[in-house]
Amino acid sequence: MSISLVLACFWFVIANILAMTPSKDFHWRNAYMLIAAGIPIVGFVTTQHGPWVGLLVLAGGCSVLRWPVVYLLRWLRRAVRRDAGQNREPAE
Repeated sequence: MSISLVLACFWFVIANILAMTPSKDFHWRNAYMLIAAGIPIVGFVTTQHGPWVGLLVLAGGCSVLRWPVVYLLRWLRRAVRRDAGQNREPAE
C-alpha cells in the first residue's frame, strides 16, 4: 500500500479516536485540525492514485466530518440566495 493511502487510513483512525473523546466545544476544534490535515492528504492520494480514488477518500472524509459539510452547504445556499436576490433588475 502506498504512503498516501497509509496516511489516509491513519487520518481515519485518528478521526475516530477523536470522535470518541469528550469535548466541551462539540469537537469543532478537532474538526478544524482534521480538515487542515486532511486536505493535503486528499491531494496526495489524488496525485498518486488518480481522481477516482481521491474522490473516494474525500467522500470518506466528508462522511466522518459530516456536520462541517452540512454547515458549509447551508452557508453556500444562503449566499447564493442572497446574491440572486440582489442581482434582479427592478420591474418597470
